[in-house]
Amino acid sequence: MLILTRKVSESIVLGDTVKVKIIAIEGGQVKLGFDAPNEISIFREEVIDKIKKLNQEASKAAFNEENIKQFYTFAKKTKSNQ
Repeated sequence: MLILTRKVSESIVLGDTVKVKIIAIEGGQVKLGFDAPNEISIFREEVIDKIKKLNQEASKAAFNEENIKQFYTFAKKTKSNQ
């Protein structure tokens, strides 16, 4: 891990296209500004962690035995009604 020290209004450049600027430092919080192309997604880590957790839960729920039985019954009824 690279550790850098910056002051308010100073920036860090990532690659050729992403600039991170220190906007403010207040108490234990640092306010950051990001200047990056639209195709680069920027998320807080806790948001990504929550999305991953929800995706894992959804994938487990979608393929449990009871759901498969219900889907099979539904598909069978739908086919017989055609």
